Amino acid sequence: MIKITWKTEKVPAGIPITQVYGLIFDKNGRMLLKVENKNGKTVYSLAGGTPEDFDADAIATLRRELTEEINTTVGADVRYVGYQLIEGDGDRPPYAQMRMTAIIEKIGEKLPDPDNGEIYDRLLTSPERAVELLNWGNVGKAQIMRAVEIATAELSLPSATDNQEIWI
Repeated sequence: MIKITWKTEKVPAGIPITQVYGLIFDKNGRMLLKVENKNGKTVYSLAGGTPEDFDADAIATLRRELTEEINTTVGADVRYVGYQLIEGDGDRPPYAQMRMTAIIEKIGEKLPDPDNGEIYDRLLTSPERAVELLNWGNVGKAQIMRAVEIATAELSLPSATDNQEIWI
């Protein structure tokens, strides 16, 4: 059985990072979610993906994946939020799924993801609503609330969120 534990410290040496995903916000405090249709069902997720050998670091992975998946760029300041430690995934040793936060600089037109040709919808929504839509339980809520704390304290995210949802 897979066990997912949320951690805010740095990923320990020796634990591979298999994902870098963004908890990213617009200047009005709304989170940006990637939205896709899977077998007739709407699925909400974060944008991000697998680190590649050519990525300089986790920030480069995040920037590349945001561009590829949802044609979105973020400002110069990108902050580490934490990671999910995944244990019990078959025969795989434990691994980390990293989370980063930043403020959106630009959302471009919807373009096909070069990895699979999919074109994703995007939704700007309140962090509280993102918790509901992602439906990741306490682990997901802890990630989002930590990202809000960091973005408010360090990235000038407003403490009050505009609750108007915007489909992009």
